[in-house]
Amino acid sequence: MRIGLLGTGNVARALAQGWSAAGHDVLLGSRHPKERTDLALPVEGLAETAAHAEVLVNATPGTVSVDLLRSIGASALAGTLLIDVGVGLSDDFTELSHPNSSLAEQIQEAFPLTPVVKTLCTMDSTVMIAPHALEGPSTVFLSGNDAEAKRTTARLLTDLGWPPSSQLDIGDLTTARGQEHFALLFMGIANGLGAHTFNIKVVPRASD
Repeated sequence: MRIGLLGTGNVARALAQGWSAAGHDVLLGSRHPKERTDLALPVEGLAETAAHAEVLVNATPGTVSVDLLRSIGASALAGTLLIDVGVGLSDDFTELSHPNSSLAEQIQEAFPLTPVVKTLCTMDSTVMIAPHALEGPSTVFLSGNDAEAKRTTARLLTDLGWPPSSQLDIGDLTTARGQEHFALLFMGIANGLGAHTFNIKVVPRASD
């Protein structure tokens, strides 16, 4: 599958490496591709990346994501699955930029013809592509309005090492608020552990 990742930071590079290792054709998208000669992965402009992709991944800072996507254009994004892993935070990481909504919902509202799925935003980039490196199985969440888009996303999560038993579909895109708001708790847990490489697991009630 052709996957375009918007962004060239830690998250975009990690996901690109993970999906490339699984056999996918990946391309990183940058506003300044000629300046990113330091990357081992292929880099193109944002529009070129969108044109290349069957699936787009938003791995840009959540405070600029909608404007960046608008620079590509709604017609270029129409019909393309967009997996959103971004979270909008203030410069000091103490407040959410979408406190009464979510970045994923804002993207979906701005681009109604682009199915958006929220996932992978509740963990560090190292865990996204190596869930097996933790002490035990943990949970990755999916939020979205389009069932087929979520099925495709689930298959791509499996390619990163997340078995179906670790994937939890929590509902429509409004549930992305919970995923993004977890960022504040994530930072508290990281402070308590003294490390960012961890994840959470949903533990249901034992069956009778």
